[in-house]
Amino acid sequence: MKNIYYILIIVSLSLIIACSNTTKKQEAISTTENSTLTEKEITDGWKLLFDGKTSNGWRGYKKESFPSDWRITEEGEIYMSASGRGEAGSSNGGDIIYDQKFSNFHVKLEWKVSDGGNSGIFYLGQETPEFDFIWRTAPEMQILDNERHPDAFLGKDGNRQAGALYDLYPAVPQNANKAGEWNKVEIIVYNGTVIHKQNGEVVVEYHLWTPKWEEDVSRSKFPNLNKNWANVEKEGYFGLQDHGDDVWFRNIKIREL
Repeated sequence: MKNIYYILIIVSLSLIIACSNTTKKQEAISTTENSTLTEKEITDGWKLLFDGKTSNGWRGYKKESFPSDWRITEEGEIYMSASGRGEAGSSNGGDIIYDQKFSNFHVKLEWKVSDGGNSGIFYLGQETPEFDFIWRTAPEMQILDNERHPDAFLGKDGNRQAGALYDLYPAVPQNANKAGEWNKVEIIVYNGTVIHKQNGEVVVEYHLWTPKWEEDVSRSKFPNLNKNWANVEKEGYFGLQDHGDDVWFRNIKIREL
């Protein structure tokens, strides 16, 4: 029975990956390209996390409102302008989260950064009294200008480049588009198995709460930031990082699994 259970999980993940790899064009239910769902997406249980017009559903990390330095553009994007303050974020910015926790899910979105830009996508993050930043509790899919940002040349084997699980697992292949160009990414989380997709390709796969996971985290920088960082919670917030650089996000949608 146990073997059958794990086979079903593997088959389910394979179907998710296969469906997300399809190139068949769907007809949108709206005349607006951004922040829309196709009829099939609606049937399959997808929902928008960003409506393309307002900040509804979003707020600052450990805040009650949406930070004023984050803006919604006329083009239907969430945009943070450069402050030059690094991961401390803008004085009226900081990381933002969607105000609902998720456990097993498949999320899709697009991002782009300016020259030398840095940002990130967080998932399974927690709000706790002792930490002021979500990255002290959450895995991060890296967003980066791989050609110009110094972080691209730090870490190990490219594990700080775009698409990577930051400071742990590199994106292979490394297929991020250049600064100023849109990248399509996906994150799939299912019972501890995590997959990063970047521009149509699986670039990272890892497994939470396993001996290998704990060993890999122990060799990273994270235990110095949070001694329990490896104990990622099974349910948490989805977040976007203010790293002090220009960054844009659009077409953010999720399906719970």
